Amino acid sequence: MNTASRLQAGPGKGSWDQIKPRDHVNRVVARSGTSFLWGMRALSAERRRAIYAIYAFCREVDDIVDEPGESTDKRRALVAWREEINRLYAGKPGWPTTRALLEPVRRFNLPREEFLAVIDGMEIDARATVRMRNLDDLLHYCHKVAGAVGMLSIHAFGVPRNPGFQIAEKLGTALQLTNILRDLKEDAAMQRLYVPLELLSKHGVPTTSLNAILVHSGFSGACAELAGLARGYYSETERLITEFGWRRIRPAVLMMVVYRELLDRLEERGWTRIDVSIRLTRLRKLLLALRYGFC
Repeated sequence: MNTASRLQAGPGKGSWDQIKPRDHVNRVVARSGTSFLWGMRALSAERRRAIYAIYAFCREVDDIVDEPGESTDKRRALVAWREEINRLYAGKPGWPTTRALLEPVRRFNLPREEFLAVIDGMEIDARATVRMRNLDDLLHYCHKVAGAVGMLSIHAFGVPRNPGFQIAEKLGTALQLTNILRDLKEDAAMQRLYVPLELLSKHGVPTTSLNAILVHSGFSGACAELAGLARGYYSETERLITEFGWRRIRPAVLMMVVYRELLDRLEERGWTRIDVSIRLTRLRKLLLALRYGFC
C-alpha cells in the first residue's frame, strides 16, 4: 500500500514516525528493480540521497494511478499528496518520503512547482478516460510527468540552469514519448490514448472508437511521426550533453541510451504489432551500463 493509501486507511497517530526516511526511500528504489540504480550509485552520497528521495516520490504517486481503483479515490490520494508537498515546504513533512526530501529541498533548492507538476500529470492519468487533443496537449503532459522530474533531478545533480533546464525538458519529453509508444496496448486497456487526436486525423484515422484506432492502417503513420519527434529530442539532448560533459549527469545519460535503444527496437517491430511487447532485458541494460562506464 502506498503512502497516500495508508493515509486514507487511517494509520495510528505517530506510526510513520517510526519509519526511518532514508531506509524507506532506499527500500522503494530497491523494490522498484530500476536498472538505473547503477547510474544513481555513481553520484556522491549527498546527491544520491536526493535522487533516491525524488525517485521514491515519483514511484509512489505513479503507483496511485496505475494500481486498480476508482478515479475518485485516486484523485483523493493525489490531493493528499499535494497537501503533503505543501507541508514539506512549510518545513513540516509527515510522511517518510517527504521527510527524506526535506534536506534535499533545502540543500539543492528543489522547486515546489515541479513536484506539483508531477502530481498534475498524475491527475491526468487518473481520469477514467485519457485523450490528448493535439501535440501541444501531449507536450504539456510530457513536461508534467517527465520534464518536471528532470528539472528536480538537474537541481540535485548540481547542473547549471544552462544547459541543465534544456537537457531536463528535452530528455524528459523523449523518454515519455518512448514510454507512450512502448505502452500503447497496455494504456488502451485502461482507456488511455496519448497519440494526439489531431495527429490521428492527419493520418486519416477516425477517432470515435479506441479499438478501431489501434487497428486502422493510418495508426502506424501517426506512431512513426511520434517516434521521429522522440528521435529529434534524443539528438538534441545528446548534443547538449556532449557539450556539457556527461559525467555529472550519469543517471540521465544511462536513461537516454537505454530508452533510445528501446525506441530502436520498437521501430524495428513496427506499429502494426503493438500486442508484441518490447522490453530490454536486465542483462542488456547491464551491458549498456558497462559500455558507458557506470559499473
